[in-house]
Amino acid sequence: MTSPVMHIGLDDTDSTKGGCTTYLAALLIESLGAFRVSFLDYPNLIRLNPNVPWKTRGNGALCLRFIYDSGFEEQIKDTAITLWEEQSAVNEKGTDPGIVFLQTQYVPEELILFAKKAETRIVKLEDALTLIKKFKAEALGFNTCRGIIGALAAVGETLNGDHTYELIAYRQHQNLGTKRRVDAESIFEMDKTLQPLTFNNVDYDKGRVIITPRGPDPILFGIRGETPQVVKEAYQLVKPLEHVERWVIFRSNQGTDAHLKPATSLSSLEPYSSVIAKGIVSQNPRIIPLRHVIFSIRDDTAEVDCAAYEPTGDLRKIARELIVGDTVEVYGAVHKATPKKPLTINLEKIKILNLATKTLFENPLCPNCGKRLKSMGKNQGLRCEGCGGKFPDLKKKELSAPRAIKPGLYVTSTRSQRHLTKPLRRYGLEKRQYESLPMIGDWHSSFP
Repeated sequence: MTSPVMHIGLDDTDSTKGGCTTYLAALLIESLGAFRVSFLDYPNLIRLNPNVPWKTRGNGALCLRFIYDSGFEEQIKDTAITLWEEQSAVNEKGTDPGIVFLQTQYVPEELILFAKKAETRIVKLEDALTLIKKFKAEALGFNTCRGIIGALAAVGETLNGDHTYELIAYRQHQNLGTKRRVDAESIFEMDKTLQPLTFNNVDYDKGRVIITPRGPDPILFGIRGETPQVVKEAYQLVKPLEHVERWVIFRSNQGTDAHLKPATSLSSLEPYSSVIAKGIVSQNPRIIPLRHVIFSIRDDTAEVDCAAYEPTGDLRKIARELIVGDTVEVYGAVHKATPKKPLTINLEKIKILNLATKTLFENPLCPNCGKRLKSMGKNQGLRCEGCGGKFPDLKKKELSAPRAIKPGLYVTSTRSQRHLTKPLRRYGLEKRQYESLPMIGDWHSSFP
């Protein structure tokens, strides 16, 4: 007889004032040890659509998948619900926790498709509840119950394609709200030692560590990489300067571009989605206050603005060099139109497919003395200040100017990359499928 399998999805237990759904998952992993469960996978950390307007921070949901003794079923559920209630900031505005239980060996295809939709678009609670009923899952929610959507999506996202790992180390309770203390030099050294197998550890442009969050949540730092072994090795190279309460390795869709969906045309763009769209630059870049760069692209169906905001760093510099006629593929979030602003793609990446010829006009040299000629006025020809010659029939020469950019892919700066954005370091390291290898020993730990 096959042992029963349970999937527990969790979402939206945190608030802007603190908490973290990954921390709830870490506590639950430890508690489930009392029931002798056998985990089938590392806890799944699933980043959902980053453009959801009501998200708390990174819009991450969690799923634990394990084999269990059916005699402990109710105790397992009670334990999970108790922890979920304790860790949920239900009294904070915008916190709408959800928990989902699904008992099945194989996740239904409809749930997998639901998860993909939740990564790229806005989905409705009614759709989630319909699927929960259809597949005899169980769900609980607080407030608007929106967290049920993310919890179900985490169950449905089985990460059978490209995926990464993250080791998250957590702080002691008494340190919450204080500045995180980790030796920065050890993080830079770890990054150099293990590149390209870890990513988004540091911002070399600013000389800044980016594995330590700044908010009031319990995370001390998180290291992302290609394998569980490499993130654990990275953890051993980093030197925390405060006590680590516990750490866990998660498997995730972070750094995979899972949120990006190719658009069939510019007229088909939907607000709050993340897209890959192709077009021809139709309006030259312009600078708006705070040094943001805006340009427009068009295809046969529509014209759309594209924005490279100041924090995107070098991407903004690339955007400034585009000219009308360049063919590009843009990657980013679709911001809805407002009375003051048209529909806009907020850029994460630009792929330059083809560069148009940049033309300059230059006054020719004087045929008599070789000095550069000057204009005598509109349609009045040219004159020479050197010899006094006048040439009413001469005109400016048309020249092809060199371009400061080349075809290729350009990505926003490390410090401004979203959780799901695939960094340049990962290109060529993508995984086509998930190989269900035995989990490494000691993939989580807690300390007294």
